[in-house]
Amino acid sequence: MSPLTRSVALVGVPTDIGAGHRGSSMGPEALRVARLGERLAKRGMHVVDRGNLVGPLNPWLPPTDGYRHLDAVVAWNTAVHDAVHAELAAGHLPIMLGGDHCLAIGSISAVARHCRETGKKLRVLWLDAHADFNTSQITPSGNIHGMPVACLCGYGPDVLTHIGGTVPATSPDVFRQIGIRSVDEGEKRFVHEVGIDIYDMRYIDEIGIKAAMEEALADVDADTHLHVSFDVDFLDPSIAPGVGTTVRGGPNYREAQLVMEMIADTGRVGSLDIVELNPAFDKRNQTAKLAVDLVESLFGKSTLMR
Repeated sequence: MSPLTRSVALVGVPTDIGAGHRGSSMGPEALRVARLGERLAKRGMHVVDRGNLVGPLNPWLPPTDGYRHLDAVVAWNTAVHDAVHAELAAGHLPIMLGGDHCLAIGSISAVARHCRETGKKLRVLWLDAHADFNTSQITPSGNIHGMPVACLCGYGPDVLTHIGGTVPATSPDVFRQIGIRSVDEGEKRFVHEVGIDIYDMRYIDEIGIKAAMEEALADVDADTHLHVSFDVDFLDPSIAPGVGTTVRGGPNYREAQLVMEMIADTGRVGSLDIVELNPAFDKRNQTAKLAVDLVESLFGKSTLMR
């Protein structure tokens, strides 16, 4: 279907259960205040807001056996999996409003399950400052928002890797990680061993964002379900201060717009995460407004008619 005729379901997930700072639990409401639903509706999309999922409160405990809040993370991700899979099965395009990035375990496992059921090829564009490929053995913090890609590829506790019903939920070759510029030491070795396709900021600086995106999107075709996992810390903190883990040297406004417009040009976006928006660190909701602006571009807004 054309993006202009898509039925979009907003699914709020108000938790910072996997993060190292409180505040991303307020992300869904910040996106609503920034009028995400209304802005997409103005683009001709049918938008339904499903409200917020419910799960355990953040107990703010130290790690146990390398994981912080594992049981609660499992509960939230199981709820995300079920909600996202239901929306996909009903023919809707789910937009998960996070919440921290650990929630991608649930959303992407649901998308991967849907792709298996429909015979689609999955491609995940991971827009992030971080590779999120830690495990309990190499994590410096125990925060599970630094582990979702590893868990989705089968490297993690059974209670997380089994959420989608198939282990691993995905393989490393489905990921294209864009904007990476902060990777822990043990994580660096692991992503090289596994073979994650990473377009870090040095590579982007060397060849340009357009060429990098052309490579990342090269084999997306009519049989591809494109899932975009948009961590707001992908953006440079000078334009997006409202995140808990700022890393200097990210894409600027025009680069980010080009990324979204090139993804939109494929016509294959089938699901989206918006995560790690933390209003506690923001300035007058400017980061949420910017995120909404970029999501509009992801669904077809451009400077000129194309």
